[in-house]
Amino acid sequence: MHTPSLTTTASSAAVSVDRSSYVWGIAIVAALGGLLFGYDWVVIGGAREFYEVYFHLTSASLIGWANSCALVGCLIGSLAAGYCADRFGRRRILLGAAVLFAVSSALTGWAYSFAAFILWRIVGGVAIGLASNVSPLYIAEISPANSRGRLVSLNQFAVVVGILLAQIANWRIARPVPSGLSAAATFATWNVQYGWRWMFTAIVLPAVIFLVASIFIPESPRWLLTRHRHDEAGAVLARIGGQRYGEAEMANIERGLADETAMGASRWRDLLHRPLRHIVLVGVCLAVLQQWTGINVLFNYAADVYRNAGYGTNQILLDIVITGTINLVFTILAMLLVDRVGRRWLMLLGCTGIGVSHLLCAFAYHSGLKGTPVLVLTLSAIACYALTLAPITWVLISEIFPNRVRSQAVSTAVSALWIASFALTYTFPFLNQRLGSGGIFFIYGGICLVGTAFIAGFVPETKGRSLEQIEEALTRI
Repeated sequence: MHTPSLTTTASSAAVSVDRSSYVWGIAIVAALGGLLFGYDWVVIGGAREFYEVYFHLTSASLIGWANSCALVGCLIGSLAAGYCADRFGRRRILLGAAVLFAVSSALTGWAYSFAAFILWRIVGGVAIGLASNVSPLYIAEISPANSRGRLVSLNQFAVVVGILLAQIANWRIARPVPSGLSAAATFATWNVQYGWRWMFTAIVLPAVIFLVASIFIPESPRWLLTRHRHDEAGAVLARIGGQRYGEAEMANIERGLADETAMGASRWRDLLHRPLRHIVLVGVCLAVLQQWTGINVLFNYAADVYRNAGYGTNQILLDIVITGTINLVFTILAMLLVDRVGRRWLMLLGCTGIGVSHLLCAFAYHSGLKGTPVLVLTLSAIACYALTLAPITWVLISEIFPNRVRSQAVSTAVSALWIASFALTYTFPFLNQRLGSGGIFFIYGGICLVGTAFIAGFVPETKGRSLEQIEEALTRI
């Protein structure tokens, strides 16, 4: 019997590590789009304390519009992402998003009129919309089935790192805020005149890094095969998993493409017909649920939530960094569990945990228990969210749709996500005035518990299945 030599075994192990490093490397580059998404999305939470004074924003409508206008761009980017990703390829859209992130962040930071501020926030939102669609889509298409959950979760990990970087940047850039200043003295402070500008501008450097790095990643092998570039697709797949894996995966993709060809070109209206209608509805509901858990209020309006709990401005900025740290730690844990525990059970755990945390927080506000109890309960909700809905929703959205309409379906689900996010973010100032923090958290807690029932009834387990196997299972429902 032949026994492999130590040299042969070591060589095979080295090749395996090299392939694993390669797929992780290109996934990390794609996930930089998520990092920029996270930073650009959350930086406003710390900056708004100062730009609202600079632009003299006092009405709930203007405050809500300033905080949510980027979501209009997110919706535009999401709607365009499916078509553009199919027409021009995933890699070129990532490059385009990087350019938009860099330009919009710099010009938002140095806007001297409220109209210019709104315009460049919307352009930055377009970049977020493109990246939030194409980064997880690209990662899903280059990932082997047995590691796809971790690799797609890498995008959410990058989003969370971006969130934490924004929170740290806001905290470190802002100079200590003296109490008891007059309106004129407040307006003249460095934070109001310049601090918030540097908070936005800080994203330019990582955007340039993303742009340069994206030049060196390969195009999605599945997109290459749709363009009949078989040699290039085979080379990418072989580099990812070896020659045998490349041949098998290429055969699977080509078989799926042949089925798509037999069914005709994909059209947007196909999403409205059975069995696609059912799958798209599940994806849309998951996207809306992720937003209407209310967690993004704790990022975009953290200052209001913690001020109502009795904290001052300087402590609020530190508390926001603490929430970002908790968010990061539990996102890492989610990456370790997503391919072990599975998607469905984590989603059930998350909705229940967030719902209970919100309801207890509502009780704390109603009972006058402020300060530490509110901080602990909001951290509990963020921990549950980071462990479950935050990453797993993106994993499921990238997995559950049939190959033939994946770009359109992902675009539809993510567009629904941004519409839901706009509704959440824009309405918070009004709801806060009318219902108070206790009433708002009661509503969000109820939505989470309804979400638990929805997941239990309609969301399947996708752990360990290839994209083609998932499609086959779901189209039978």
